[in-house]
Amino acid sequence: MSVRSVLAAATAGAALFLLAAPALPAQADPYETVTVDPVGRIATDGTVTLSGTYRCTGGTGPVFVSSSVGQRSESVRHGIGGTRAVCDGVEHVWANTGKPTPGSLEAGQARVEATLMELSPQGGLLLPRFHATEQQDITLTKS
Repeated sequence: MSVRSVLAAATAGAALFLLAAPALPAQADPYETVTVDPVGRIATDGTVTLSGTYRCTGGTGPVFVSSSVGQRSESVRHGIGGTRAVCDGVEHVWANTGKPTPGSLEAGQARVEATLMELSPQGGLLLPRFHATEQQDITLTKS
């Protein structure tokens, strides 16, 4: 490969990175928040329900509240649904439900992460823009 080809590829990669950079702010607006309720529910069939609140402004693309939960191992997390969010500056309630691998979660202490994320149009692509994130220790109770 010629030096010219390598330089062209490197320049193109750097340009793409710089174009994407505005879509990935270092910090979310402090007015934008997501919370996690201290108690989640786990049904007898293993279905988990997590909930909390969120507030965001200025969404130009679809915005979602996603959540994950883990027990026993910090490196293993289970995605628990996603809720479409409305970014109108008002506090809203979110609730996500999902059914992780059977036997992977049980009633007791757990760690939840909730993320308020927008798919923001940038140069013809939908790139993630994080509005807020929160980690919370909770208790899963049988329902």
